[in-house]
This record gives sequence, C-alpha cells and structure tokens, in this order.
Amino acid sequence: MSNPYFDEYENLEVHELMLKDRPRQIAYCNAILGNKDIFKDKVVLDVGAGTGILSAFCAKAGARLVYAVEASNVATKVALDLMQDNGLTSIVKVIHSRVEELVLPVSSEKVDIIVSEWMGFYLLHEGMLGSVLLARDKFLKADGLMFPTECTIFVAPCSVPSLFDYWQNIDGIKMDSFAKKLRTQKSTRPEITQLDPKNLLHEGVVLHWMNLLDVDMAELEEVRFKDVVAAQRGGNHQGFCIWFEVLFPGNEAVFLSTSPFAPETHWKQCVVVLPQDACETVDEKSPIAFQISMTRSASDMRKYNLEVELLDPNIEEHPVPCSCHMTKCILTEAHLKTINTS
Repeated sequence: MSNPYFDEYENLEVHELMLKDRPRQIAYCNAILGNKDIFKDKVVLDVGAGTGILSAFCAKAGARLVYAVEASNVATKVALDLMQDNGLTSIVKVIHSRVEELVLPVSSEKVDIIVSEWMGFYLLHEGMLGSVLLARDKFLKADGLMFPTECTIFVAPCSVPSLFDYWQNIDGIKMDSFAKKLRTQKSTRPEITQLDPKNLLHEGVVLHWMNLLDVDMAELEEVRFKDVVAAQRGGNHQGFCIWFEVLFPGNEAVFLSTSPFAPETHWKQCVVVLPQDACETVDEKSPIAFQISMTRSASDMRKYNLEVELLDPNIEEHPVPCSCHMTKCILTEAHLKTINTS
C-alpha cells in the first residue's frame, strides 16, 4: 500500500537537496570516516538509508557489514546501484523495508552501531526519531553507539524582517496591509527561513536536550519549556527562532548545527511568528517571558503542534542570575557579585 510520507522520498530532488547540503554531508562524512577505529569490523544499521550514502561511508570506514534499510522505492532504484557503482555490495546489504517491520537475516544478531539522518525542521518534524529509537531498542547491542548520539534544541526571541520590515517600502509603496494579510495566511504554520544573526535578540537558550542512547519513546510526545530571557540587543520582538544541533560520538567531537550563526543548511531555522498585536519593540536587557510547547499531532504522528505563549515577566520567576533591567534582578546580580568578591 502506498504511503504518502515514503512516496515523497521517491522524488530524487528531495535527495538532491540533502546531498547538496554541505554542512550535513561534511558532518556525517567526518563523524564516520574520521572514526575508522570505531567502525572497523563492526555491524552497522542505517535507518532510513535513502540513497545509501551514509551506508557507503560506513563501509569505507571499515564496517564488516552494513544494513541499509529504506522504506521507499529509492532502496531498489538508487541505493542498490550506488553500492554496485562503488563496489560495496559485499559489505552493504540494501533492505527495502520499514524498520518497524524489519527482520535481520540473522534473527539473533544485534548491531554495533546505528547511523541515521532522521532530523526534521525544529528537529522533531517528520517524527522519524521514533523509528530510530525502535531500531535501537530492538537491534542495538547494550554497548552500541548511535550516530548522532546527542541532540539539542535552542530557542531565541527574534525579529522577522522578511515578514514585517520588508513590506514597509516596496519601490516607494507601503504594503503594510498586504504584509498583515500575508502573516495571517502563514500563521497556521511556522516559517522556515534563514535568519541573519543580527535579527536574534538573544543568542539562544536550550529548549530541550536528549541523549539518544537512553531517551524514552514517551518523551517524544510533548516537549514543554518556560523561561525568562533578557534581550541582549534592542529591536522588534516579532517571533521566536528555533534551531537544533546534533553531536556525534568519537575521538573528536563532530557537531552539525542549524543555528543562524552556522553555515546555512537545508533545515534553515523554524520561526514561530507572533501576531501583530503581540509584537513590541524591546530594549537591551528587557525581560522576555514565554512558554513553548511541541506536542505530537493526534491526527498525524509525523507532525507536531507548536504553541508559543507570551507571559508576564513581572509574575514569572526569573533565572538566577538574570541580566534583565528589572530592579529585583539588578539587586540580585549585585548581591551575587558582592558574595563572589568577598
């Protein structure tokens, strides 16, 4: 039976986009080929192998056997050819299957390493991590490794000039009304865009962190985060920018970041745009209190509902120390400095 999610991955332009994403490719290449001592003579499971390039990296790194598992027809139409073209068919076994239905050729066999590029927008979109964790629980040895192994979601208040400032003057014509209608039309879903770092009002705080070796499947149902941050620069507070970073295990840490401060990736950043009446101009050190929730959609397990609520910084508890300009935080910070210098 056809599955719209997997059918989408039969479009080779989707793979072209990912393969041309140099930060993505370089991170996986360095993480795998830079750790040949870890991969040597190991059995590897590549979950959602796509074209099979990560499986090929594993074989080149010295893996004894690689199971390249792919649910879409790309498995038979592309991945098999890639292994033949590179002389890797004796090492990489392409399996056309969903990992949920996977049966390894040797039923009692466990794998040493699981490799997967499962990340979606704001990390969790597409819900593929659940399949990776299922594979971990079913097939990974007790001392096995996950590539990547840790992931962190960040959030920062931001300006969104492409949806606000840009429309104030289009060749001498004000288009504020059009811009307002455009934002309303876009309000049902986050904006995927590449933000200039100067549009961040804060460098970002950790919204959520996971170690993929021990995170529980139930933890993926909802992520909820609340904080008060002090604006590190003044500007128009028009939304919240969300990005992620993953860490690979190995002798030298390899990171893949989708931050506005990092080279652009195909993930870019996810921006939750505020309604017009909630936007405001903030000064440096202005406190911004908010709560964000990511809840798995009841109608589509591969999607999440993102909700942002602005809170009253006069009521919410601030972190200690807090660098905002509220009197209580200034006094607390001064008191802590006195203690540290005494």
